[in-house]
Amino acid sequence: MDSARRLYERFRQLIHEGAKFGVVGIIGVVITDGGTNLLRSNMHIGWLTANVIATIVATAFAYVASRYWTFKHRERTTVGRESVLFFVLNGVGLLIQLGCLGFTVHILGYTGKLPANVAILVGIVLATLFRFWSYRKWVWPDKGQDAPAGHEAIEPVLAPVAGNPSEQAGPQN
Repeated sequence: MDSARRLYERFRQLIHEGAKFGVVGIIGVVITDGGTNLLRSNMHIGWLTANVIATIVATAFAYVASRYWTFKHRERTTVGRESVLFFVLNGVGLLIQLGCLGFTVHILGYTGKLPANVAILVGIVLATLFRFWSYRKWVWPDKGQDAPAGHEAIEPVLAPVAGNPSEQAGPQN
C-alpha cells in the first residue's frame, strides 16, 4: 500500500492534469464531432471543411478551459504568447486529425458516415496525445522546468521583480 501511495504522489500532478485535460477533451470531442456532423448534414459541406470549422470552435473553448482550469497552476507568460503557441500546436493537432480523416475518405475511399466518424475519433485521440504533451512542454511548462524558448526575453519586461534592482535586468549569463 505504501508503494502505491508513493507512486500516486510521484504522478499526482500528471494524474490531476490528465483528468482535467480529459474533461476538456471530452467536451471538445462533442464540439468537434457534433459540429462536423451538424455542418456536414445541415450545410452540405465536405467532411474536411466541416471538421476544420468545428475544430476551430472546439479549440477556442479548449484554450479558455486549459488556461483557466487545467493548467492554471503552471508557469504564466502572456496571453498573446500562450495563445499563439496554443493555436499553432492545435494546428498541428488538426493536421493529425485531417490526416486520419483524409486517409479514410480520400485514400481508402470510405465516404460513409461511420468510417468518417471513426477516422475523426482516431485522429482526435492521436491529436489529443500530442496536444497534452505539447501544452505541458511549451505553452504552460512546469514552474520547475527550463523556460520555453523566448520566455527569458519577455519575462523581465512583463513581470516586474520586486526587491533587488539587479534582478530587474533579467537573467545573468
